[in-house]
Amino acid sequence: MSFDPSLPISGTRLQSAVMRAQFNGLKDLIDAVPSISAALVDTTSTLPPGSPANASVSVIGNTLHFIFEIPQGQEGQAGPVGPPFAQAVVDSVTTLNPGESATVGVSFDGSNVRFQFAIPRGNDGSQGPPGNNGSDGGAGPQGPPFSQAVVDGVSTLDPGQSAWVQTSFDGSNVRFTFGIPRGSDGNDGAPGAPGEISQSQLDSAILNSLNGTSNNTNGLSTLDTDFADPDLEALRQKMNELILNGRR
Repeated sequence: MSFDPSLPISGTRLQSAVMRAQFNGLKDLIDAVPSISAALVDTTSTLPPGSPANASVSVIGNTLHFIFEIPQGQEGQAGPVGPPFAQAVVDSVTTLNPGESATVGVSFDGSNVRFQFAIPRGNDGSQGPPGNNGSDGGAGPQGPPFSQAVVDGVSTLDPGQSAWVQTSFDGSNVRFTFGIPRGSDGNDGAPGAPGEISQSQLDSAILNSLNGTSNNTNGLSTLDTDFADPDLEALRQKMNELILNGRR
């Protein structure tokens, strides 16, 4: 018996069979209500500022379906002008262990954007295989150690020729031979302007200086009075020799 909302009739005695049938009918109605196991937003629309918000919901199967209409906010007032940006500064770079996650920190001190980096180093690579010896395709022995570079010769080439370099390896040294072109011969420059003193003037000045050398001591008189002290007398004689030798 399905649920009958008119039962029991007002003013009648309650009968167990009628009440049982009503309760069973209510249970059947409740059992028929589908259970909601999911919710889904179908659309969200943006309305102009000041419009009323709207929302609608419907049940399809065991899923609630929503449709929203939401107005956008009013445009805010312009904020104050921020401090000028000067430059980016890296404060630190930290090396992390292999496998750790890299990080970066950033801050602003009022004029500079400051960075702190933490970067993991790479894993140590495995040693590579020995070189191929080129004969049977198998792995050859490890090559000899590199000692130094040696320049065997440098050849001078004619102007305009291409420079070249040859290299070889003698088992421990890398050897180089170079060929380098010399530069083109330049044209002789024009004679320079005469100096402040000509060659003839210089020769005449030297000659006059030599001829007039005696004039340097002509104004000096010899010491003609003997000294009683032997040392002073010897000094007087040497002084006179110097004065007389300076004259021509």
